[in-house]
Amino acid sequence: MFEKFRTFETEFAGRPLVVETGKMTQLANGACLVRYGETVVHVAVTAASTPREGVDFFPLSVDYEEKQYAVGKIPGGYGKREGRPSEKAILVSRVIDRPIRPLFPKDMRNDVSIVCTVMAYDPDCLPEIASMVGTSIALSISDVPWNGPISAVSVGLVDGEFVINPTKEQRAVSKMAVTVASTDSRIAMIEAGADIVPDDVMYNGIMAGHNANQSIIEFIKSIQTEIGKTKFEYPSNDPEPEMFEAIKEFSVEDIKYALDTDDKLVREERLKPVYEAVHAKFDEIYPEQAEKIDECLYKTQKFVVRRWLLDEQKRVDGRKMDEIRPLASEVGVLPRVHGSGLFTRGQTQVLTVTTLGSVSDQQAMDGIDDQVTKRYIHHYNFPSYSVGETKPSRGPGRREIGHGALAERALVPVIPSVEEFPYTIRLVSEILSSNGSTSQGSICGSTLSLMDAGVPIKAPVAGISCGLITEGDRWMTMVDIQGLEDFFGDMDFKVAGTHEGITAIQMDLKISGLTPEMVKEALYKTHKARDYILDEVMLKAIPEPRKELSKYAPKMLSTVIPIEKIREVIGSGGKVIQKICAECDVKIDIEEDGHVFISGLDIEKCKQAMNIVDTIVNDPEPGAIYKGKVTRIMDFGAFVEIAPGKEGLCHISQLDVRRTEKVTDVVNVDDVIIVKVLEIDDKGRLNLSRREALIEVEGLKPENDNAQRRSSNSRSNYRRNNNH
Repeated sequence: MFEKFRTFETEFAGRPLVVETGKMTQLANGACLVRYGETVVHVAVTAASTPREGVDFFPLSVDYEEKQYAVGKIPGGYGKREGRPSEKAILVSRVIDRPIRPLFPKDMRNDVSIVCTVMAYDPDCLPEIASMVGTSIALSISDVPWNGPISAVSVGLVDGEFVINPTKEQRAVSKMAVTVASTDSRIAMIEAGADIVPDDVMYNGIMAGHNANQSIIEFIKSIQTEIGKTKFEYPSNDPEPEMFEAIKEFSVEDIKYALDTDDKLVREERLKPVYEAVHAKFDEIYPEQAEKIDECLYKTQKFVVRRWLLDEQKRVDGRKMDEIRPLASEVGVLPRVHGSGLFTRGQTQVLTVTTLGSVSDQQAMDGIDDQVTKRYIHHYNFPSYSVGETKPSRGPGRREIGHGALAERALVPVIPSVEEFPYTIRLVSEILSSNGSTSQGSICGSTLSLMDAGVPIKAPVAGISCGLITEGDRWMTMVDIQGLEDFFGDMDFKVAGTHEGITAIQMDLKISGLTPEMVKEALYKTHKARDYILDEVMLKAIPEPRKELSKYAPKMLSTVIPIEKIREVIGSGGKVIQKICAECDVKIDIEEDGHVFISGLDIEKCKQAMNIVDTIVNDPEPGAIYKGKVTRIMDFGAFVEIAPGKEGLCHISQLDVRRTEKVTDVVNVDDVIIVKVLEIDDKGRLNLSRREALIEVEGLKPENDNAQRRSSNSRSNYRRNNNH
């Protein structure tokens, strides 16, 4: 029996938000169609009826799907259908996942799948915001246990004013792009990119988003009240309290000893005999419950770490709550690469390598938004050896893509424009060792690597994370969390920025949300910590970007030519530009707006190519000196091509500072010579002089032999022969 079709409508940041239920997707646990402006997103939630066997986590999957038909495109490729999700789609999936995951029961093991499909795209109404709201609605009206709802908004900063869900035009000039998700009482998720925005401005923007979420949360609650299903029951995966207490009492002192070290490897070695002793004692008492015994040991470790933090302000490695692990920075680690930086924080170590390429090396984007290329690219690799494991490499997963995007977002505001630095820039962060906060380590390593490569960044950027422990109304934060504090704590609040302000934020929570006071303290502590990292470590390794690029990096020149001249530079079938590239051993990229980028390993050859382009674009003027190639020899002189399609005569009397009897005594075909433009006649023909160029450029003196007199007979012969 189909559900009754229902429509719910409200206003969201000045635009209509319409939710439809009951017409589509009857077999899912919960579903809705969200219309925000002309953006349309379909959201479906399904759950398995029984728990998945053999897992010690809640198996939730979130997929955000971009359909090309949403913007009237047919996908490329042979199959003409959408393939693997784009990086942006993966990042949006992660953003949707983060605020909803903590609101599911922690002891549930039933698979839950959420699929958000973008079916129509209105650039003024972000589909990721519609997807997050739709996910909250679909979960709220479903029978899947979930302690929502949430809402999410995008916050921009335009002309000093906060804008909720900015339009495409507003986003283009906004100083920040912050996604804020909220419950009815707390801030559940923050994802931010900003153009070096001060901490207090960022905080106020977050709170503006949190306040804007409240009306949508009330709207979702009203929908849930009308059509929400009763939540289904599920078998809890938690160990029995008696079992946990028995194992905790038996092992807690040994676990305290095992955890009380700043060395991850030592900690793991100390824990092995504890696990062996517990299983030896309790496997017979609780047969076929080995997984729950391990769960009890995990919970005992969590109990110890949290009690130390809350009751004793003691961290497992002995640090104070605001103390950063030992730091080290190094640049120029690798020969021949264009730039490299090694950053170490405790047992987390990241090597980032910079590669500079031509503008045509930029990444082509094939999403549903308007971004078609990307010239600053950051890739993050997390090999299994970084945590002492032996798993084979299978390419980047969602975590690697997410961490790479976070580091990229943190550096984008300080990357010079293409006009200032006409290169495509690719950074690769190799995680060599991991004990917490590798994404922030990759941000620090990236700054070092960029400066080592000579990229004139606007300011150095550092990243640091802040953790949180809560118990009832009690809470405390600690800076620079390591692995255990991330596993057993309640928050990983990552902030990147310069001395002046914030460039990126990503907040991961295991609890339902943060209070404003928690957010404010996290921003304060991370700012203080990144100032310390920049001043005491990074800037001591390299205080500013190198003045010169690596000799192995391509050299780049750029100019802007009139659009109507582009065809002349390219030539018929690309013959002109190909000839320039071959002769000068360079690569030339010409964009539709007239920007020309010339790259090569030899700067002098780049300048030569630039001169040729300038000559093609700008008509030669009398007095200008060029380097040209001899194309033809005549009795009365030599024809010299100073640029593709631009040729002139150097009369025999103008070939040398000495008297010339025979043209071939001085030049031959294919010789490259310097010439000066003497005049341009009324038919546009060039009269050139090697003699005058040698006198002016090389300082040669002419012989007193009347050689500078021109032969009127020879000139009239030239004009008769070339009057075609």
